[in-house]
Amino acid sequence: MEIWLKSILKYKRGIAILNNFKKASVLVIGDLVMDHFIWGKVRRISPEAPVPVVEVNSESLMLGGAANVVNNIHSLGGKVLVCGIVGKDDMGKNLVHELRLKGILSDGVIVDENRPTSVKTRVIAHSQQVVRFDREKKDKIHVDTMKLIIDYAKEKISSVDTVVISDYAKGIISEELVEEVITIAKGKGKPVAIDPKVSHFDYYKYATIVTPNNDEASQASDVDIVSDSSLLRAGEVLLNKLGSDAVLITRGEHGMSLFENNGSITHIPTVAKEVYDVSGAGDTVIGTVALAIASSASFKEAAVISNFAAGIVVGKVGTATVVPEELKGAMEAETSKEKRKQK
Repeated sequence: MEIWLKSILKYKRGIAILNNFKKASVLVIGDLVMDHFIWGKVRRISPEAPVPVVEVNSESLMLGGAANVVNNIHSLGGKVLVCGIVGKDDMGKNLVHELRLKGILSDGVIVDENRPTSVKTRVIAHSQQVVRFDREKKDKIHVDTMKLIIDYAKEKISSVDTVVISDYAKGIISEELVEEVITIAKGKGKPVAIDPKVSHFDYYKYATIVTPNNDEASQASDVDIVSDSSLLRAGEVLLNKLGSDAVLITRGEHGMSLFENNGSITHIPTVAKEVYDVSGAGDTVIGTVALAIASSASFKEAAVISNFAAGIVVGKVGTATVVPEELKGAMEAETSKEKRKQK
């Protein structure tokens, strides 16, 4: 295994890739979610049951699911197109409104009268999540709706550098849809990056890069990842199973491990200083990976940059994003630390 810094990404090269973000464009297809946060404090336990009583101070709405991938790409300075579904309801209007406020085109957002907008409500007290409840419909979308998504992809793929499929298993991502999008993209020479769900792993064959977390990789490979040897076995199984160019396994406090079909295996240690909230960290990883690849980064370079982005975002509460200045600062700090070690 290889440890990252100078052997993979020199500081000047990293900055050059980040500077290319503003020239890059990504199409995100996936399950759009509205993240609803209720913020408050806990001062006592309920006399009715052994549960905390949250005194609510405020509420906020943030883009979630595939919409958070979109938000991360936008925050990093990339151009982004989004394709997904919302319901004909207030939360759907809120999601589209949030996109438009950021200057993100919403012409690929389809309103489905037969489905509610997916909403995740999190109650946060003292920077800790107390409970989450979801409102959603997970049935497979109607074939006519899927055709609208495929038609949008056919129309837009030529104008972007990379495609992301963000799968939250809310009914939008199907085997037929993934196969069609990958076929269209590969025909145009465009890489496809996938943030997966375990139940759909058979859908992702021949994607360019897939980014499961440790648990997803264990389940999809049927290898319990508990050691370096089992990690290596799981990575090999997934590469063979998917036929992809690369698999990037995100491993929380253990960093990331990148497996490439040329036989290269790279371990990237975590750079997170403090972890407050992992909500949406996978969205940050896939968005950064896709944008970096669109900006001429290799898989190794994209993995390192996304590792920095994930390390920043888990230090924030809520469905957070990263800006280029934060990435540059984190890379500079790590480079300075490496130089001090060598003295």
